[in-house]
Amino acid sequence: MKNDEKKVGEGIKFERIRRITGYLVGTTDRFNNAKRAEEKDRVKHSTNGLVSSK
Repeated sequence: MKNDEKKVGEGIKFERIRRITGYLVGTTDRFNNAKRAEEKDRVKHSTNGLVSSK
């Protein structure tokens, strides 16, 4: 990686929003067992290796 390139999202704060069974939520603390299982079974994606083109 070149000195002037940054990783995607570096230095930017954000809150994770999930869509579980049709609802947008920020935290999973109020999920029932079915919603927790759905979230656990999801494929996790990563931004490793992505660089900004700015």
